[in-house]
Amino acid sequence: MEIKIVAIEIPQDCNIIIGQSHFIKTVEDLHEVMVTNSSQVRFGLAFCEASGPCLIRVSGNDESLQEVAQKNAMAIAAGHSFVILMKDAYPINFLNAIKQSPEVCNIYCATANPVEVIVVETEQGRGIIGVVDGSSPRGVESPEDVKARKDFLRQIGYKL
Repeated sequence: MEIKIVAIEIPQDCNIIIGQSHFIKTVEDLHEVMVTNSSQVRFGLAFCEASGPCLIRVSGNDESLQEVAQKNAMAIAAGHSFVILMKDAYPINFLNAIKQSPEVCNIYCATANPVEVIVVETEQGRGIIGVVDGSSPRGVESPEDVKARKDFLRQIGYKL
């Protein structure tokens, strides 16, 4: 068994969702989730098939994001894992619908932060152990930080 760290490429102004599912239908279902939950989202998704031909299945509506999603999926190379890169939208608008897809088993992260995927490799193949999402905390928020957080959430329309 070997543990590897895979640095994930996230284009500027993009967010990423990394998860695991169990069926080839994932590609079409996740594509439908993306387009039915936002008319403006630009996205690319890639899914690592874990049986049969074991191909990376790719879909989306933005060719450059599809290419980067495919590149990330190839670097992770873990069976039944998927990568969704999105632009002009936030993961919060898609996560519940993604989790409701019958074949989705797990979401590892949804972020715009730098991401490293911790992968284990055995004789059989690869699996995702977990992810490192962003940086470690540098302290505890002050009253000014609380105000800034609350103001920001209202500024972007997520709180009234």
